[in-house]
Order: sequence, then C-alpha cells, then structure tokens
Amino acid sequence: MRAVHDLRTLLRFPGFRRLLTVRLLSQLSDGVYQVALATYVVFSPEKETSPAAIASAMAVLLLPYSVLGPFAGVLLDRWLRRQVLLFGSLLRALLAGLTAALVLGAVPVWLVFLAALTVTAVNRFVLAGLSAALPRVVDGERLVIANSLSPTAGTLAATLGGGVAFLVRMLVPDGGRQADAAVLVVGAAGYLLAAGAALRMRRELLGPDPSEVQPQIRTALLSTARGLLAGLRHLTERRPAAYALGAAALMRFCYGALFVTVLMLTRYAWNDGDASDDGLGLLGIAVGLSGLGFFTAAVLSPWGVHRMGVFGWMALCAGTAAVLEPVLGLPFEPAPILVAAFVLGLVTQAAKIATDTAVQTTVDDEYRGRVFSLYDMLYNVAFVGAAAVAAVILPHDGRSVPVVVGAAVLYALLSFALFRVPGPGSPAGRRFT
Repeated sequence: MRAVHDLRTLLRFPGFRRLLTVRLLSQLSDGVYQVALATYVVFSPEKETSPAAIASAMAVLLLPYSVLGPFAGVLLDRWLRRQVLLFGSLLRALLAGLTAALVLGAVPVWLVFLAALTVTAVNRFVLAGLSAALPRVVDGERLVIANSLSPTAGTLAATLGGGVAFLVRMLVPDGGRQADAAVLVVGAAGYLLAAGAALRMRRELLGPDPSEVQPQIRTALLSTARGLLAGLRHLTERRPAAYALGAAALMRFCYGALFVTVLMLTRYAWNDGDASDDGLGLLGIAVGLSGLGFFTAAVLSPWGVHRMGVFGWMALCAGTAAVLEPVLGLPFEPAPILVAAFVLGLVTQAAKIATDTAVQTTVDDEYRGRVFSLYDMLYNVAFVGAAAVAAVILPHDGRSVPVVVGAAVLYALLSFALFRVPGPGSPAGRRFT
C-alpha cells in the first residue's frame, strides 16, 4: 500500500520517529482517559445516567478544543515545543492520577469534570505542539505526507486506547469505581511514557527559534481574534468551502445524536438486569467498529473524491446514511446497530476528509490555518450540540424513533442539497480540480 511505503520513508527521519512516538503514546492515553470518563458517567452502577449527564461530559471533553484551539498557537510560539510536550504529558499524568483518586473518593461529579476539563485543555496545547513541530523533523518534500499520516496514526492510537480502557475495565473483578480508577491509572502511565519519549529529543529540536518568538502576548492574542474574523469573512467568499464545512458539521451533528443514543441503549436497554458488563462490552465493540469505519473512510475517500468530486462523494455518503441508518437503527437491537456504528463512522469520516480537500483547494493559503481553526470549532460544537438536543428528546432507555428518523431525514436532505451544490472545475458542479 502507498501509505505503508510513505510511512517507511518518513520513519527514516529520527526526529519524526521520536515525535510520532510521543503522538502515539499521548493519543493512546487520551483514548484511555476519555473512555474512563465516559464509562464513569454512563456505567457507574451507583448512579442513574441521563442524556444530560452524557451531554455535560461531552462538553467537558470537546469544548476546550473549540475555545482554546485558535489561541494555543500564540503561546506555543513563545515556548519551546519539546518542553510543551514534556511538561504537558507530566501534567496530564498527574491530573489523570488525581481523577482516579476523585473517582475512588466518590466525590461530586463536578469535581471529576473539573479535573477532566483541565486534562483536555492541556491536550489542546500538546496536539497543537505536535502539529507545529512537524516541519522541524521532516523536509519540505515530505511534509504533506507527514501531515496526512501522523494525525491518522494518532486517531488510530486513540481508538486503540479506547479498546485498552474497555479491556482493563472488564478485567477488574469488582467493576464500578475501582475499575474506572484502574483505567485512569493506566492512562496516567501512558502519559508518563509520552513524557519519557519527549525527553529523547533535544530541547531546541522542535523550535521555535528565539528570534521568531513574538514579544507581546496581548498583541498576539488580539491578532489571533482579528485573524479568525478575517478567516470567517474569507470563508463567505469561498462558497464551496463554506458549503462543505456546513455539510460536515451537520453530519457530525447526526453522528453525535446517534452516539448518545447508543450510549443509552448500552447502559439500559441492552444490559442484563443491574449488571453493566453486557452493555459495556457492546459499547466497546461499537466504538471499535466505528473506528474501523474511520479507517475504511481513509482508504476509500481518495478514490471517491477523485471519481465523484468533493460534493458528489459527500452526497453519496449522506445518502447511504439516510437509507441504512433507519433500517439498522429502528429495531433497536444490538447486531444491526453495531453494523450502523461502522457505517456511520465511515460516512462521517469520509465527509470530513472531503471537507479537508474542499478547504485545501478553495481557500487561499494565507487564510487556510484560520479557516481550519474555525472548522475545528464548528466540528466540536456540532457534536456537543447534538448531545444537548439528544438530552432533551431521548427517553431513559435510548429507544427513540424521533431521533433515528430525524437523523435519517437530515441525511436525506443534505444528500439532495449536496448533489445540487456547484463546484469549480466540473460541468456537473460537484468536482474540484
């Protein structure tokens, strides 16, 4: 496979190998930590779980990325990035251990959320630092390949971390808070390993150079805010990119609402009595299949975009979801919904990959970073917003016909609209060149 050949080429760079090791350990630990928090919120036997509690947990996990993301670079351009990776990993290890202690102590859930909020805020700096450091460890000729493969490998590591978390939790005999705490300790150990991997790099390797540091934080922050507004104005002038962003956000919204539905089904509808292991195992399989869908999308999307164009490929993905999602979802049975998890993971990630292509091909280079920051904010807010809507509509056991049918209608309307969106470079209006 081409991707394997490209990865082998990149691994010849010692700096890239070490930076990739930090990313894989860091994002694997993120997956462990996030699943630990999710299972604590959803599967704690001593408390009743509600869609509102799930929405709150998602807000804690995702909103810091949206709020801090565009401004993280301001501080990253003033600090040595190797030190950001080192001390960020150490701080997350400490906070993950603290979260484990809070879970064991049966403290109010808002204290656990506060610790998790801090961890995810630090994550924003670490992930931005990993991306900003890439040009320092590979040459310009291979930078595009590195930008493609490195985040994909990180996503797969996070998915693997989620699988590790499910496995550890199910192996702890007592379950409950003890299992959640054990998973958090595993996450803390992973963060410590990431810190150790960062130490293998020289302090100055990842930059920035002292001559490039911005002298005034306040000026840089104001400049960032103005830059985001300028990026938004530029986006209104690049309609294909704006349409693609809106479509990706809507598909992410549908995915978020259905994800909360699956959480409630696994917690209540598919559990045998009061035991949580049955539903937890099914949730782990659903997450794994969704991750497999993400990987499949990475394989199929280059072909799909090449053959059908950005909007044609997105329309096909939305149309596929419109047809299969209600067929698989409305029985509210585990087997068809597990298949739906794979399908929805595939179409959602495929839409995101197509949107990345739309932004890269239609947005001017000097605005591209700012538009991607806005994209990141919109993508996460759509997911949290979906959880909030689901919190209002979903019944206690997750069996909601309106949610499943409503998502299918949105997918169908989106597919119809995307087939009608004009795009540059194609008589059919759906192809970028």
